[in-house]
Amino acid sequence: MAAIQAERNHETGKLEFSLDVPFPSSREANIALRSLSPDREPRKGGISKQLSVTGSTLSVRWSADEARILRVSVNSFLDHLSLVVETMEMFGPPVPQ
Repeated sequence: MAAIQAERNHETGKLEFSLDVPFPSSREANIALRSLSPDREPRKGGISKQLSVTGSTLSVRWSADEARILRVSVNSFLDHLSLVVETMEMFGPPVPQ
C-alpha cells in the first residue's frame, strides 16, 4: 500500500505531492529507482521531482507551480512505475549478487 500526501507549501506557494511505494526488498526498490530516475520532466521549470530509497521504500517528491503540470507529471510517473512493477513481477524476484 502506497502512502500519499499532497499540500501547498505556504512559504513557496508551490504545490507539493509525495508518494511512498513499498517494495518487497531494498534491492527491488533500488531497481525501480534506477529504472525511473533517467526520466526527466519534459518542460523546463515549473516542476521538480526527487526520487530516493530508504530501506525497501521508494519515495518520490514533486513540487510544482500549477496543478495541471503536477497532475501530468504524476500520471506519467505512475504509468512508468506500473510498467516497472509489472516487469519485475514477470521476471520474478532479483537474484542476490
